[in-house]
Amino acid sequence: MTKWVYSFGGSANEGGAGMRDLLGGKGANLAEMAAIGLPVPPGFTITTEVCTAFYDNGRSYPEDLRAQVAAALAGIENALDLRFGDPAAPLLVSVRSGARVSMPGMMDTVLNLGLNDETVEGLAANSGDARFAWDSYRRFIQMYGSVVLGVSHHRFEDLIEETKRGAGVQDDTHLTDQDWQDVVAGYKEIVQRETGAPFPMDPHEQLWGAIGAVFGSWMNPRANTYRRLHDIPASWGTAVNVQAMVFGNMGQDCATGVCFTRDPSTGENVFYGEYLINAQGEDVVAGIRTPQPMSQQRAREGELSMERALPEAYAELLSVRDILERHYRDMQDIEFTVQNNRLYMLQTRTGKRTAAAALRIAIAMAEEGLISHEEAIRRVPPSSLDQLLHPTLDPNAPRTMLSRGLPASPGAAGGVIVFSAEDVEIRAARGEDVILVRIETSPEDVHGMHAARGVLTTRGGMTSHAAVVARGMGRVCVAGAGGIHVDYKAKTLSVGATVLREGDWITLDGGTGEVFAGRVATIEPTLSGDFSTLMGWADSVRRMKVRANAETPDDAQTARHFGAEGIGLCRTEHMFFAPDRIGFVRQMIMAGDAATRIRAIDALLPFQRRDFQDLFRIMAGLPVTVRLLDPPLHEFLPHGEAELADVAAAMGESVEAVAARKAALSESNPMLGHRGCRLGLTYPELYAMQARAIIEAAVAVSAETGQAVVPEIMIPLVGMESELRRTRTIVEQAATEALAAAGVSLEYSIGTMIELPRAALTADRIAQQADFFSFGTNDLTQTTFGFSRDDVGTFLPFYLEHDLIPRDPFISIDQEGVGQLVSLGAEKGRSVKPGLKLGVCGEHGGDPASIGFFESVGLDYVSCSPFRVPIARLAAAQAALAARDALAPAAQVR
Repeated sequence: MTKWVYSFGGSANEGGAGMRDLLGGKGANLAEMAAIGLPVPPGFTITTEVCTAFYDNGRSYPEDLRAQVAAALAGIENALDLRFGDPAAPLLVSVRSGARVSMPGMMDTVLNLGLNDETVEGLAANSGDARFAWDSYRRFIQMYGSVVLGVSHHRFEDLIEETKRGAGVQDDTHLTDQDWQDVVAGYKEIVQRETGAPFPMDPHEQLWGAIGAVFGSWMNPRANTYRRLHDIPASWGTAVNVQAMVFGNMGQDCATGVCFTRDPSTGENVFYGEYLINAQGEDVVAGIRTPQPMSQQRAREGELSMERALPEAYAELLSVRDILERHYRDMQDIEFTVQNNRLYMLQTRTGKRTAAAALRIAIAMAEEGLISHEEAIRRVPPSSLDQLLHPTLDPNAPRTMLSRGLPASPGAAGGVIVFSAEDVEIRAARGEDVILVRIETSPEDVHGMHAARGVLTTRGGMTSHAAVVARGMGRVCVAGAGGIHVDYKAKTLSVGATVLREGDWITLDGGTGEVFAGRVATIEPTLSGDFSTLMGWADSVRRMKVRANAETPDDAQTARHFGAEGIGLCRTEHMFFAPDRIGFVRQMIMAGDAATRIRAIDALLPFQRRDFQDLFRIMAGLPVTVRLLDPPLHEFLPHGEAELADVAAAMGESVEAVAARKAALSESNPMLGHRGCRLGLTYPELYAMQARAIIEAAVAVSAETGQAVVPEIMIPLVGMESELRRTRTIVEQAATEALAAAGVSLEYSIGTMIELPRAALTADRIAQQADFFSFGTNDLTQTTFGFSRDDVGTFLPFYLEHDLIPRDPFISIDQEGVGQLVSLGAEKGRSVKPGLKLGVCGEHGGDPASIGFFESVGLDYVSCSPFRVPIARLAAAQAALAARDALAPAAQVR
């Protein structure tokens, strides 16, 4: 027979902390607290397996569940010498949810279950307090009516407010037992009117109604949304915890509260929390009454701390705090009740905390000897470090939200609205804070994005051009804010009837995707000593190197500051859009003969050489991977009559001839067109110039600094060995000539980006021509799924909402498809060259879940946006620890 029910507290304790998957977090921790001798009211847990069976079988229960519940309920009765439904000695219970992962506030709870018109009289007689009994009864009807029967909560609250007005009081605690009896009668009428049936008086009917409601709440909209946001599988289910009631609302020697063993905002080692005298748990969180501080140290004038009001219970709670921290070796979130000066523990769980608090607590606990350095590394979620690296909105600042888009690049920034990159540069040069607002960005906007404080687009996804470039620059970005209409001609931004004009101020929250009208105060980040300490511990255990995607001196400096071990991707196409270069690029593309093309390319050489010198100098001997030019060709073509005229004049040709050339070069699908190595093959002079610039820059910086420069030349969009063989020949010839002219030798390598499925499938052949592979997982995801990363926002939300896909594949790598191509490419490449260097330079290089996968595949490094370097360092350390832990059981078996 399957065991569906586990008892805790009292004379039977059948669970423990290690049974979280079966009992849920709350049930497992209640059993654990009881096992270590803490005062836990007895109860039982219905397992998560029942929840799974409930949904698999048309919301029906296993046949033997009712018998097991009845036996467990009898165990509570025997432990307390009370009887469920007995008017003389009534047992009341709470019914609460409890998933294996904390989902605060997402599911339903019912308190004081078991009360009816008879048992309320018994509760009044046994407690000697009729007011307390009727207050508990009205609370039960209110909660059960809302949670189980579906009556709108405000209907009950309206009646209470009406009763308080009639009695001339402001606080619930000033209502009498007769007032509460009148409220109970009114509540019953509301239930009868709203449901067409009387409020159930049978306690067993009440119990099964509440159990069904809790299981039912596992699939309510807010729980579904929470699970989707936190990657919690619906198949996990929730447990249901039925526990004997203890009462914080029996008088002035009773209380209820919520506290943390350390400050969850700062991580300071102080007891943090709030309590209420003569109240039940929901009063603390509902805001009906103002909670009071736990300790006298934190009490302000006019406040009564628990330390003063209930000194014996407070002293016991301090002892429990110490016991729980040492037992769980982590900061705990505690719920408690004091009944007649006696403390009862209702819950403990690992407390949620800010990134700053997580960092401080992990370091402090390691230094206190509670946990090891390695455990401290595991404790801090890598993605949470974003909160420490960027400004954030002041949580207390007033704000007016305009719209919401995708949180494409973290941080918070405000500035005046500007609609063109050129105008951004002009205003920024005057010292103004500017937000660049575009329908979508292109590489031509890069200089404006760099000058702006933040970027807002109405189209595009998390890996759109705007998102990728903004993250690399450390600029705040909200992308795909489809509720906003941008009118370039009128220079307006509108949301419904609200219209903002160029020069009006907006504020972006890149962490949430929210857009606010006007100024919202921000808080600047501070990187504490704890940050450096944790990064040092992480670096000591990680295997993979962490590089940065960077192509400007600012990017490179930021990357070094955050601990990057080189540049894994320098996108040279971004370098060509500067105003002093784009004309030469267009002349090169539009040239009708080789001589004109070569003149334009030669004019670009000094610019490129200087670009690479800046990067090599900053990286000071660390490897720098330069990707040769890879733009969709259309991005460089002249736009509009003025640009066509400029190109024609520079080339000495007619506008008509240049326009005809542009028309001949236009493509239906430029992302799969004349780009990458295809451009280098048709215009070999271009890749030869870039190779020469790289080598000349490396030679110059090596001589200047006395440090070896390690250039890695990467050829993009290779799908066939023949493409790499020929482009490699072009690059090697130019490098040989540059080194001969300088009269020196220099070590360099030539590799390719694996970003096409064919390249991964034939990686063993391509590896014969490559010194290294870098997996470009942005394009590899596009070409594997057939998704455009700039347009996927039009349908991907539907896919996610309807569980057609588990997560956005541009944010976290699709291990089943794209990931297998990476794995296969790595395996095939190393089958030919066992020492082949392997890295990844797509956006997945900064995603903690993806980094765990790359560790398992054996990549040598990841490369990510500069501001994500610390995230990648910590994630790589956690991945190395997880890989080591996975090997440990196998070693023990051998």
